[in-house]
Amino acid sequence: MTNFAADTRKNLVLFLLTRGLGAFAAQMLDVAMGWHVYTATGSAMSLGLIGLAQFLPLLLLLHWSGRASDRYDRRKISAFAALGQGGASLAVFAVAAFSAPIWLIYPALFALGSARAFSGPANSSLLPEIVAKAEFPRAIAMSVTVFQAATIAGPALGGLLFALIGIKVFFLCAVLAASSALMVLAIRRPGADVAREDLNADEKSALAGLRYIWSNKVVLGAISLDLFAVLLGGVTALLPIYAHDILHVGPAGMGVLRAGPAFGAIAVSLLLTAFPLRRRVGPKMFACVAGYGVATIVFALSTNFALSLAALAALGGCDVVSMVVRQTLVQLATPNEMRGRVAAVNFLFIGASNQLGEFESGFAAALLGAVGAALFGGVGTLVVVAVWAVLFPHLRKADAIGA
Repeated sequence: MTNFAADTRKNLVLFLLTRGLGAFAAQMLDVAMGWHVYTATGSAMSLGLIGLAQFLPLLLLLHWSGRASDRYDRRKISAFAALGQGGASLAVFAVAAFSAPIWLIYPALFALGSARAFSGPANSSLLPEIVAKAEFPRAIAMSVTVFQAATIAGPALGGLLFALIGIKVFFLCAVLAASSALMVLAIRRPGADVAREDLNADEKSALAGLRYIWSNKVVLGAISLDLFAVLLGGVTALLPIYAHDILHVGPAGMGVLRAGPAFGAIAVSLLLTAFPLRRRVGPKMFACVAGYGVATIVFALSTNFALSLAALAALGGCDVVSMVVRQTLVQLATPNEMRGRVAAVNFLFIGASNQLGEFESGFAAALLGAVGAALFGGVGTLVVVAVWAVLFPHLRKADAIGA
């Protein structure tokens, strides 16, 4: 029993280190890439295409990414995906280093999205195997805390390094991403719980994950609420425009802005680690998503760097509550042999809200301007909250997170 507990702690530490290092590299890459593309093109649509190029693989590979996680060793899938992310980052560096046409960066981003399509379900499905169910909400909060810490340090350091060493930061991202593969392979393979059942052909389909989510209205409501709120209210793609044209703070300032949501998110996730969500999770989730919309509106109208940063921090703090509720609902309620496919669908929804949301923001900014696009997103988020409160009353009234 003692050895089992020790292995669990070691595995959790290795998992958190893997997640943190991978997220750190990804955030550094994203902020440097956004600044590089916008300064090279001056186009809001070019920023939106960054998100679209990374989202399409999530959709196109959905049939295989979840099934792979349910069939093969999730540690190895995560390691191969980390190497793929490193290779894609190296391709971005090559495009920038050789002054190739800027459009060549998008195939590299498609490759990056392909690697992430497999890493998301594998990492998400691995955590329940190495943590006891009773401790899982706390482990999720710890994972979110590590992720948000990386989301603070990654963009801030990425923006600063881009200002100091330029495109060499892309090469550094490649090295860090590949290094995380070694950590995940050091996780000890789980025991009997990892055995997969012999599923029939229908259950092996990626549609099984979709059917499961559709049949559970509370899970469906939680995932779709987050999807449409972030899809409309996300302002990540607009940060290069705000940093360059509105706030005039340069790439280092953009890195701080990009880390802004994580400042609020890590404060809330630390609070949730000490005091996990137990009761009235539905009303709290809806209130926080509404707060996300209000914070987006404040950011849209701000021309002051400190106020903009505070609005982004509030936005991130509100979002982390929805993230913890959604991840806990999805992972605890799903049988182990189906977690890969359900996680793949959930990851597709997350990608739709983040990467596809970046495309929506870029497209809206091309039509309405950056301020108009951000304002439209914030108001749209509030509308989504009102509609979802009517469509999903069981989620709105949900009390205990484990029920």
